[in-house]
Amino acid sequence: MRQTESIPGPARLLRPACRAADRTADRTADRTAGGGRDVRYATPGGTIACGSYEVGASPAMSDRQCTVLLYSDDPQVRDRMRLAVGTRPAPDLRVEFVEASDYAQCVRLVDEYEIDLMLLDGEASPGGGIGIARQIKDDREDAPPTCVVIARAADRWLAAFAEVDATLVHPLDPVTTGATVAELLRTHAAA
Repeated sequence: MRQTESIPGPARLLRPACRAADRTADRTADRTAGGGRDVRYATPGGTIACGSYEVGASPAMSDRQCTVLLYSDDPQVRDRMRLAVGTRPAPDLRVEFVEASDYAQCVRLVDEYEIDLMLLDGEASPGGGIGIARQIKDDREDAPPTCVVIARAADRWLAAFAEVDATLVHPLDPVTTGATVAELLRTHAAA
């Protein structure tokens, strides 16, 4: 069972993907089953999840901290994606999350923050993840790698046309999702 503590007031976001000058926001820290916490900030533009961390743990020096953008219009789908990836998709990678619930917020986060991977819901509406992936790839030379979660394996041809780097199929398998995310993060870091 998750316990929630809400802390109103100014929030300084520490990671580059969550850094945005001091602002007044409501911060919520949810305790996870493993004793860690998911931190979210409620802003006028929507909720931004700014990562998960383990209470009392410090990352090893060789761990790489990565920021993953989760996009879906449905908060439950974003939660499922976050749980499938986890905070440690591989022993050498730590992941924090930022969330977008619409096209404009997704583009704003990619423009303003250092995103290492976009995990997009291909079934979101009105802007689907496949369309957003294609638009960002067309607009930016330095677009982060993209992984689109689709409902039908037959839609992989459309994802390939949109130049996405990987596809996953609903319902998400945590082992496959973690391995795919880790591979994309390592490939992007090497490039």
